Amino acid sequence: MPRILRIINRFNLGGPTHNVAYLTKYLSPAFETLLVGGQKDSSEGSSEFIVRELGIDPIIIPEMRRSINPLNDLIAYRKLKAIIRTFNPDIVHTHAAKAGALGRLAAIACNVPVVVHTFHGHVFHSYFGRFKTFIFKTIERYLAKKCSFIVAISATQKHELSTVHQISSPEKIEIVPLGFNLEKFATNMAQKRINFRQKYQIGIDEIAIVIVGRLVPIKNHAMFVAAIDRAQNLTKKKLRAFIVGDGTERVEIENKARALGISFVDYQTNPTKALLTFTSWIHDASEVFAGSDIVTLTSFNEGTPVSLIEAQAAGKAIVSVRVGGVEDIVIPGKTALLSTLDVTDFCAQLLTLIENDKLRLEMGEAGKENSKDKFDFRSLVNTMGALYWHYLEERS
Repeated sequence: MPRILRIINRFNLGGPTHNVAYLTKYLSPAFETLLVGGQKDSSEGSSEFIVRELGIDPIIIPEMRRSINPLNDLIAYRKLKAIIRTFNPDIVHTHAAKAGALGRLAAIACNVPVVVHTFHGHVFHSYFGRFKTFIFKTIERYLAKKCSFIVAISATQKHELSTVHQISSPEKIEIVPLGFNLEKFATNMAQKRINFRQKYQIGIDEIAIVIVGRLVPIKNHAMFVAAIDRAQNLTKKKLRAFIVGDGTERVEIENKARALGISFVDYQTNPTKALLTFTSWIHDASEVFAGSDIVTLTSFNEGTPVSLIEAQAAGKAIVSVRVGGVEDIVIPGKTALLSTLDVTDFCAQLLTLIENDKLRLEMGEAGKENSKDKFDFRSLVNTMGALYWHYLEERS
């Protein structure tokens, strides 16, 4: 039985954790998998419960963190090499940037037969300045050459990696879409809607608009807040906006709301009504989407945004900026209205859905159909398993 060492940056809420969990659980018994993860940032919601609910007991390396720290990175690298020597894997598969760098270097040093890396997103624009971006690209190009193959999670991402940023040749990049168990987004949704709306005191005549994700600069929450401010002044409908998540930009987002004169509340400490509500992290995303009417995304850069996959599965209309792999997930004009990274354009799309109840419902139903089989975890497992066997046979 081939052995896989699977390494992920950290167990924070998001698509990568779901995918490593499903691959670890459901590639058995054809493959034996050991899952290793780093330490999440204190500002992030933990997703360890996702893997543990599947009966997976991961190894946590506290020194493997998102931020660059030469001493911690060296310790994590040495620990990964020790794990490789003990576990003796046939395949090392890394997920996301930090795990990808340290894990691949360790695998290369230990002569692991098959080395694979999945780009769940990338940091090649909108994250860092020109010089730091150049350094990261140089590192990734070197590591890509040492890989057996690279996994892109969408056709758009493959194009960016191969053609735009020239990280690897297109022949070396396999497209494997993310996979999820979306059943909970179609189960007991009427009751979940009642639960969410009662908890957050959302009236029957109020339209709930949500954005889900880490509160970090790349997610561009300032544009969401500005769009809500404009929308409330251009419609007679009653609006409630919800920021679901937490992170380092929390104070900056609050300051933006304060500067615009938007009433806002931290619902954990002050459970009262306001135009803008900060909920912090909510583990059961299906309840969030059940209770919402419109789901949004304003990021400067995205790989495959999980919130939009889940929103479609829950039957919710979407307003999103047109970035990264968004167009690989939604059907523009049918399941989502897309805009440029311009608050006026974004607000115009948002107002279209605010004013048109029928369109919201139609787009929500179309979203359910679009997500039904497209992002099923079984497809992810089957596709990845076939790729593993193919590259193992090439090495034999």
